[in-house]
Amino acid sequence: LTSSSLRRSSAMLGLRSSTIPFLVVVASVGVCHAFMPTTALIRSPSKSLAAKMPALRMAASEERSLQDRLGTTLAGLALVGGLLVPFAADAGFILPPIDRSDPNRCTFKSSAIGQANAARDKLYDLRECPMSGKDAKGFDLAGAVLAKGEFAKTIFRDAILSKVNAEGANFDGADFSNAVMDRGTWRKSSFKGAIFANAVLSGSDFAGSDLTDTDWSDAYMGDFDNKNLCKNPTLKGTNPKTGVETRFSLSCKN
Repeated sequence: LTSSSLRRSSAMLGLRSSTIPFLVVVASVGVCHAFMPTTALIRSPSKSLAAKMPALRMAASEERSLQDRLGTTLAGLALVGGLLVPFAADAGFILPPIDRSDPNRCTFKSSAIGQANAARDKLYDLRECPMSGKDAKGFDLAGAVLAKGEFAKTIFRDAILSKVNAEGANFDGADFSNAVMDRGTWRKSSFKGAIFANAVLSGSDFAGSDLTDTDWSDAYMGDFDNKNLCKNPTLKGTNPKTGVETRFSLSCKN
């Protein structure tokens, strides 16, 4: 799940993202509780009708309570379902068609809003753009869509690339030194000979990417991220510019 969907859904409902797991548990418990069998009414032929009346009233009350619990449970499930719908959309990165009529679409532009949540006034779409060899040093590109773009030997030094979608793009020989590129989707991209020295990479996904001859010296990431990168079979070789051995730069154990 993406964190942006979580915040959008929570904001619309006035909830914090941490409450969603609680709602799921509450809804699940509600289902189990709603369908628990009610207390059986024991009828004895020897008892008078007057003696049975309190039990009958209790049974009717329990039936109404069961209906109330069922209604509450269904409402809870509908709420949780509504919160989870955006996650399914984000999981597949459903995006609008590329606007190829815009002559200025394939240009680097910094966000005027700020990068904390990759906020922009509209979609920053660099899909399939031919940007090889361009200079994006220091640009705020947070939240941009770079999927299937050509960014070979592009300079991204000191750039902000938080929460970008760069799946299937070409970054061969690109320089990401000192860049902030956390929580990004970089899957199935090519980074042959790229430099990530001193970059912030926490929470980013490089699954299926070609990491041959990359340099990760002093890059910041969590242990989980580091282990996933070290499992990549293409993580080998030596960076042609820095001369640093690839697996050594990530401190891979073997």
